[in-house]
Amino acid sequence: MDIDLLKTFLEVNRTRHFGRAADNLYLSQSAISARIRLLEENIGAEVFTRDRNDIRLTPIGRKLLVHAESIVTAWNRARQEVSLGTDIEKSLAIGGTPSMWDILLQDWLHRIYAQMTDLALTAEVGSADDLLRKLLDGTLDLALTFEGPKMVQLKVKEIRSVPIIMVSSRKGINSEEALKENYLLVNWGTSFLTTHAKHFKDYPVPRVQLGLGRMAHEFLLSVGGSAYLAEPMVKHDLQNKNLFKVANAPVIERSAFAVWYERSENQEIIESALALLA
Repeated sequence: MDIDLLKTFLEVNRTRHFGRAADNLYLSQSAISARIRLLEENIGAEVFTRDRNDIRLTPIGRKLLVHAESIVTAWNRARQEVSLGTDIEKSLAIGGTPSMWDILLQDWLHRIYAQMTDLALTAEVGSADDLLRKLLDGTLDLALTFEGPKMVQLKVKEIRSVPIIMVSSRKGINSEEALKENYLLVNWGTSFLTTHAKHFKDYPVPRVQLGLGRMAHEFLLSVGGSAYLAEPMVKHDLQNKNLFKVANAPVIERSAFAVWYERSENQEIIESALALLA
């Protein structure tokens, strides 16, 4: 199957619009439609339902989506590896959840690039489930998550404890005051929410709940309020007095895990890269 058909399928699914997909792929809308028709002919079933401007995956399309992402990722990685110069013979594909990139992975990526100069790098962001699936199908070498999966095919290593601290745009307030006015509840995962509920069980559900630490960080700096954020995210804000630590609020620790395929051929490279996280 032509890999471009799958790329087109993924872009139409991402944009939910044939015209926007055409613009992003530098094609005409008729070319996009032709590619989707050809893909459906090859599969023998429709992959999208089209109801005016509402484009959705069919059940067959949802099944294809997982495989299409893996195939395109594997193809891009293969193309990268075979086209490497003579001075670059190794490659590493890493991934992390969005919060991990904000806390640990961005600086780590910089160190890998600077110190492992003979290495071709691929980096991506995804949900924990997506990252684990890509580890198992070989399109990803290493993932960092807040949850340590229990799967016999995967090796899991706890690499760091990340302090999640309550901070506020208001100086000198206590946790009781922070929770009563303009408090943002950030979802740092199930274990965090369970611990948070134990510490603050008598307080009402906050008006604002956010699924990403970066969102809460920007909210505090722009609008004001209080929230639990990872300490590395707010280090400079605390130093510059843009945010203030709520002194009597308990620190909630979260463990960061590195996960990779047990039989990975890149075991030595993975271990060298993880050493740069220290």
